[in-house]
Amino acid sequence: MIQKLQRRFALSRQGAVDLIKGCIACVFQDVSFMLPVGLLYSLVIDLMNGGVTGSRIAFYAVGALVCLVLIFTVTYFQYNATYLATYVESGVRRISLAEQLRKIPLSFFGKKDLADLTNSIMGDCATLEIAFSHYVPALAGSLISTTLIAICLFAYDWRMALAAVWVLPIAFTITFCSARIQDYFNRKSVEANVALESGVQECIESLQDLKANNAEESYLKGLNKKIDYVEKRHIITELGVALFVVSSTLILKFGIATVALVGSSLLIRGEIDVPLFFLFLLVASRLYAPLEGALQNLAAVISTKPNINRMNGILDQPVQTGSNRVTNKGYDIVFDHVGFSYNTGETVLKDVSFTAKQGEVTALVGPSGGGKTTVSRLAARFWDINKGKITVGGMDISKIEPETLLSLYSIVFQDVTLFNNTIMENIRIGRKDATDEEVIAAAKLANCDEFAVKLPDGYSSMIGENGCELSGGERQRISIARAFLKNAPIILLDEATASLDVENETLIQAALSRLIWDKTVLVIAHRMRTVSGADKVVVLSDGSVAEQGTPENLTNTGKIYPHMVRLQTLSRDWGI
Repeated sequence: MIQKLQRRFALSRQGAVDLIKGCIACVFQDVSFMLPVGLLYSLVIDLMNGGVTGSRIAFYAVGALVCLVLIFTVTYFQYNATYLATYVESGVRRISLAEQLRKIPLSFFGKKDLADLTNSIMGDCATLEIAFSHYVPALAGSLISTTLIAICLFAYDWRMALAAVWVLPIAFTITFCSARIQDYFNRKSVEANVALESGVQECIESLQDLKANNAEESYLKGLNKKIDYVEKRHIITELGVALFVVSSTLILKFGIATVALVGSSLLIRGEIDVPLFFLFLLVASRLYAPLEGALQNLAAVISTKPNINRMNGILDQPVQTGSNRVTNKGYDIVFDHVGFSYNTGETVLKDVSFTAKQGEVTALVGPSGGGKTTVSRLAARFWDINKGKITVGGMDISKIEPETLLSLYSIVFQDVTLFNNTIMENIRIGRKDATDEEVIAAAKLANCDEFAVKLPDGYSSMIGENGCELSGGERQRISIARAFLKNAPIILLDEATASLDVENETLIQAALSRLIWDKTVLVIAHRMRTVSGADKVVVLSDGSVAEQGTPENLTNTGKIYPHMVRLQTLSRDWGI
């Protein structure tokens, strides 16, 4: 049962246990609310039999006090078992999703956009938070307590009980039958929300380009259409749900009418007495009120199915696993007949074989789309290969846990990601336990000192969202400083100096030459100036190794490499 609840509602094991506790607490709460009904029934009987004596007054006073205390106590435990436990589970759910996303191969993210994932972590979790604090326990509590009360009513008089409860299966059947329709409406609403969020995010990220091309107005028109569509979908969804819920609620109203009619008929025939008739009327009026809420809760629970499916879609993704202990002997990176394709079916690498030796700089060059960046990502196990084998010092990287493996790598990406923090803390990401002196030393190696000292607070200066206060070259230097600080035995450079001017590029390359001593260095570069100092060049074309060797050998014997050198030489003579 625990596992079924975990699967059905995307819960942790403790969350499933807390949900059961919450449902039980709601049952006790609903039953406790019937105690005053019993006390009132007893009072009516006494009044009909000649009045309330002194001893009975004390009884009703104590009974009322006991009912209040009991209701308060049960409600207190119900609140703790539903609301507080739900908010704890909501936090656990968000952390679980984040942990799962951290372990999922990057290939997954190629099929998802950021807005969709953000909506799952924030929007879906918020929706389920409300569902499990307000809807699910209350629904379960209403159903169980109603069943118990119905059994008691049948014990008094089956005819009156049948008149009271015949509406229940019909009302709930109508709501259950709406599940497929609600699922369709809610899926469309979720898709509309994701499309809108993606559009807003895209607008913010590309605002500069929109302004530069005077395209703001036309883009905002499209965004307004998405907003209108979201509103339309929400209205349709609410109307679709309301149609079934209102119909079910109307059915419940017939229950009081049938109790009154059947009770009057039996009372006239003398088959029941007035107190019993009054009791059933009292119970019926109290019974249907929470059931109306239960029907709404049922509709709300059904509507959470798309949210739960989206979250299970993330939690069910296979994760990259492996040993937490490295067994490499040295740091040579060997690609042995490696083939790789994305989930879309697009083949990126066909049969790639080469060795990047420790103590050497291996440069990956070739036409765009040849697979250079993919090779560097596979070397760090950002994705898992389809065939062949990749080893580091003889160790198969597919058998090593990614985070353990990445402790061996310092990586500088072409697209730098910075955080809205100080220069110091952005560099310290390379090694979190580094001292300020070590951070500054790494920054100087990456030539960050040039711009950092000019800022009001030096290395303690805030650099804005993704380093918006800095230039592209300055952002890149911070990224390189991280690599210096980490000082890992394997270095991956993906166009590391692409955003730097010639002077800074020269300074960085001089610093890199100090960093790479006795390390395995894999460089992706388009500038032949960067490649000329490499020990080995691997030319990738159409997903295969077209040629490899030293720059000098390839210049004399290669085809693609000397052609690229000639093209870049000619480009320097272009003028405007």
